[in-house]
Amino acid sequence: MPPRQRRSYDQYCAAARALDAVGDRWTLLIVRELLAGPRRYSDLHADLPGVSTDVLASRLKDMEQGGLAERRRMPAPVSAYVYELTSRGRELQPVLRALAEWGAEGLGERTPTDAVRAHWFALPLLGVVGLEAGVLEVHLPEGEFHVRVGGDGAVSYGDGPAPEVPDARMVLDAGTAVALGRGVLGVAEGVRGGRIAVSGDSALAKVLRAG
Repeated sequence: MPPRQRRSYDQYCAAARALDAVGDRWTLLIVRELLAGPRRYSDLHADLPGVSTDVLASRLKDMEQGGLAERRRMPAPVSAYVYELTSRGRELQPVLRALAEWGAEGLGERTPTDAVRAHWFALPLLGVVGLEAGVLEVHLPEGEFHVRVGGDGAVSYGDGPAPEVPDARMVLDAGTAVALGRGVLGVAEGVRGGRIAVSGDSALAKVLRAG
């Protein structure tokens, strides 16, 4: 089957070119999932409630053709393929962070039909917790994710518990995570108010508690 001809705005504009690449529905949310690390197709489908299998497969193919993602086979003994972002795709992290920070203002109250995954709270929190190098494990009632801050200040996140012993652990609920992302609550303020628990003796834990 020949590759799908993608629509273009046909405008000599950097913003239009960017939207040519990632403006289709679901594409940026797939990027959000892959920023958390390589994912199997079934995992992507499970964490993107509402996307059809046809649309997901089409978007992933477009992302491969556009140089944003690649598909590779896991080494033995695992017999599975995963999708992961290329370096070009990972450059979208600040774009997603800006969108998440901007969109936090419009979240409002969660409705009964709203799906939620713990790692969806990672993006707006990256700027809040990226204060000191180390690995932070974040626990919410909906699940866990971890944030890694490099010595150069680069911040990344992954779904689930940290693969190594984290330097600090943070426990909070979704409403508190939203407040942190919106900037109406600081981590230290949340700790003092009993809304956030931070454990650990590392510099990262101390900085988070002190604010």
